[in-house]
Amino acid sequence: MNFIVYSHRHGQNILETNPEFTNTWLEIQKALSNITDEMLLQVHRQKYIGSNKSLSKAINQLIKEQLATFGWKSESYIFKDKRYKNKAWRLDFAKDIISVEVAFNHSGTIAWNLMKPVIASELNHVEKAVQTKIGIIISATNELRDSGGFDSAIGTYEKYIEHLMPLNTQLTVPLVIVGLKKPETFFIETYKISKDKTRGRIKYYADAELLI
Repeated sequence: MNFIVYSHRHGQNILETNPEFTNTWLEIQKALSNITDEMLLQVHRQKYIGSNKSLSKAINQLIKEQLATFGWKSESYIFKDKRYKNKAWRLDFAKDIISVEVAFNHSGTIAWNLMKPVIASELNHVEKAVQTKIGIIISATNELRDSGGFDSAIGTYEKYIEHLMPLNTQLTVPLVIVGLKKPETFFIETYKISKDKTRGRIKYYADAELLI
C-alpha cells in the first residue's frame, strides 16, 4: 500500500537518522509497501466481504501478517499488573523501543490512541511490560476512508494531525502518523442490504488493467 507520513516532535527524522530506530522503521515501511491490491482483494473476498463493508479487517490482518515476518509482537500489554491486562492498556504492536497502533476505529478514540504510545514511553508508577521511546499510528487517509467502504465517523490521518496541536503538551514523545492511501485498481461501493445493515461490493477503476 502507498502511504504518507506526518511527524510530531521530529519523529520521522529520528526514525530515519537514529541507528536505534532505522532498521525497525524500515521494517514497518516494507510491511506496508508489501501489501498489494491483489492481496487486499484476496483476503477481503475470502474472509470479510460477507460480514464487513470496509477493507479495515483485511488491512489489519495483512499488516499483522507482514509485521510478524519481521518479528513484531502483537497485542502487547503496556503494564505487568493484572488489573491492566485488558484491551484499553494494550498496544497493537511493539518491537524493541517502538510501539505501533493501527487505528481504524471511531474518531472519538483519537486522543486515547495518541496517548497510548506516550504511556508506553514515559516512566510510570505501575510496573511496565514494555518500555518504548517513540510511537507510530497507522491510520486511513480521507481518500481510503471514502474508497475503502469505511464508516464516515472513523478517525482518519487528517483528523489525527488536527489533534496534535491541542494535545501538544500531553504528547511528550516523538510520534509518526502514517496515512494509508486508497488502492490503485479498485474501490468499495457500499449498498444497503436492510434498513440497518450495509455491505460493500468491489468495483474496478476503468484504467485498472494499466495499473496492474
